[in-house]
Amino acid sequence: MRGPSPGSNIAARTGPDGTDHQGMEKFMTTMQTPVDNGVNVEALLGARDALADTPEIAQFTWRATNSWVGGTHSRSTVDTFYGFGEQQHHKTTFTHDIDHPLAFAAQDNGISPVEYVLVALGGCLTAGIASIAQHRNIQLHSVQATVEADEDLHGILGADPEVRNGFTGVRVSYKIDADATPEQIKALVAQSQKRSAVYDILTNPTPVTVTVDVS
Repeated sequence: MRGPSPGSNIAARTGPDGTDHQGMEKFMTTMQTPVDNGVNVEALLGARDALADTPEIAQFTWRATNSWVGGTHSRSTVDTFYGFGEQQHHKTTFTHDIDHPLAFAAQDNGISPVEYVLVALGGCLTAGIASIAQHRNIQLHSVQATVEADEDLHGILGADPEVRNGFTGVRVSYKIDADATPEQIKALVAQSQKRSAVYDILTNPTPVTVTVDVS
């Protein structure tokens, strides 16, 4: 038995004038549904516009206080930062435990310092993806990043002075479900990578000074 012709479904849903009314209705419904990724892009763009008149408000100082608990365990507190011309406060004080795994003969009371770097990179890139998607009217459904880094312990243990202490490579792999083409999704990630502060910190030299206040 011969099946329906390729154009039969279209013909069944079109009007006398040949217009695909069902298709147009679906398109209009999609266009009328507001994109909501939970990002206030208007506020971000407003802040960017304000920089033209008062560039000094763009100067930020981020701050964390770290206190030793015992062994390799310490606790960081994040509460205030400076920006927009004055001291700012988070809505609550955040604390983060830092330690080393049991395999390092430590107590594993928190994730390791290098894992916090991976957390920061994944968080920064993902925030950028959400913001850019909102600006480009792309609805996100799920975004998941796997962030991995390689490190040779010969460096930090002093076993080989030719081996660096830090990462030898970092990989970020995304799985994203969104109302967009694969090319549009790749463009979101590329733009987020371009504007990510943490990506910049990891890929460009940053001056770091360490001082000691001995009482």
